[in-house]
Amino acid sequence: MKIYAVDFSEETPKYAQISKHIKKLIDKGKIRDGEKLPPIRKLSSFLGVNNDTIINSYKKLQSEGYAVQKMGSGTYAKKREESRKLKRDYAETFKKMKGKDLDNYIDFAGETSCNIFFSIDNFKEVINEVIDRDGVNALIYQEALGFEGLRKSISKYFWNNKLAIEDILIVSGAQQGIDIVSKAMINVNDNVIVEKPTYNGALFVFKWRGANIFEIDMEKDGVGLEDFKEILKKNRIKCFYTMSYFQNPTGMTYSREKKEEILSLAEKYDFYIVEDDYLSELIYSPNIKYESFKSLDTNNRVIYIKSFSKIFLPGIRLGYLISPKEIKEQIENSKVNTDISTSSLMQRALDLYIRKGYWKDYINNIKSMYLKRYNYMEKCIKDILKDKVSFNSPGGGFNFYLKINDHIPVTSDRLFYKCKRKKVLISPGVLFYRDRDDGVKYFRLGYSQTHETKIKKGIEIIDKILTFDKDN
Repeated sequence: MKIYAVDFSEETPKYAQISKHIKKLIDKGKIRDGEKLPPIRKLSSFLGVNNDTIINSYKKLQSEGYAVQKMGSGTYAKKREESRKLKRDYAETFKKMKGKDLDNYIDFAGETSCNIFFSIDNFKEVINEVIDRDGVNALIYQEALGFEGLRKSISKYFWNNKLAIEDILIVSGAQQGIDIVSKAMINVNDNVIVEKPTYNGALFVFKWRGANIFEIDMEKDGVGLEDFKEILKKNRIKCFYTMSYFQNPTGMTYSREKKEEILSLAEKYDFYIVEDDYLSELIYSPNIKYESFKSLDTNNRVIYIKSFSKIFLPGIRLGYLISPKEIKEQIENSKVNTDISTSSLMQRALDLYIRKGYWKDYINNIKSMYLKRYNYMEKCIKDILKDKVSFNSPGGGFNFYLKINDHIPVTSDRLFYKCKRKKVLISPGVLFYRDRDDGVKYFRLGYSQTHETKIKKGIEIIDKILTFDKDN
């Protein structure tokens, strides 16, 4: 028991200090993978804390993937070294590759629009016009909520003037939107529901806030509602984070029926829906109709986040957020405390870009281009990978999410390293799950950064690895 001793400080809650200490013991191998952790009463007595402190420590370890609870048996340590190494290697891959280096690879991992589709001349025009028009004011932070002109354009062109501009908050992309919402409303030990799998950037934010994270498996038309209801019945949920269109990484889109049911549950159980409207501009299937959670919300239960960065230019870091009136002030204060204001020049330029009609033309153009890539990649997967993988066609977005069939003895992390050596970049499924074991047979292929001429070659390389690699 001596290894569990903690020298407590006053600045951090004791349960968090205990869980941090145990994580270090697991990472260093002083607590073995699968080793049973001390019973709650025994550890609470040894450390001189109450039972609830140990319960919260063990819950935090479970939420971060460092422990598993076995009913009637206890809590057991879970080593996360492989998952952490893969995430580090994946991140380092893109940190080290720039420009021409990346051109030597077939990039199936990119998540943003390809710059070859963007007309720089139009953007230079609006930048110059904004500077001529506004002078130095274009470079000065003036409005905490964001440039009024851009908020008016968002209301007019994206919401048919159904939103008051006071309800629109300009943010520096979806990631910042998730972050400021979390700071505004999520405290340590609050309960959050996420999709399984989900965007790892959101997982990181919720973990950082000390939230208890509940995962619900994605189905073809959204999360499984039976599991969703069971969690709501047993736990006080603060919010549900969802990507309503072409969910990252699965590519799945919510049906209207599930949206309406979840909105009804939000009202009944008093929680907020944090809607990350991800790539809804890129709908290819005639069977998919655009109706966001926010557009169907009649009870002020939806916090809506929209990024321009994924679909437009990643470097401009712009998006917007719409929040219910009850928590609007909290979220605005969180934004101000985060960075005061978002780039004034970029806001003014985007406003003019939208009003001149360039935005609409740009979206129509890239939608046409990406539809060709979507159809071509889908055909290549079906023709080349055949019985090696299974997948659902998303009907839009940037990605396909593939499951390596059970008779193929290859894991997604091994596939990532093998592909990288062959100059092909993929996103292994383990990145999108709290527990890496859930993602070992999945991987994501994106086509936003890769021309048709490279798509077939890349998939042929993946096919050879899946065919000849013996991961036994």
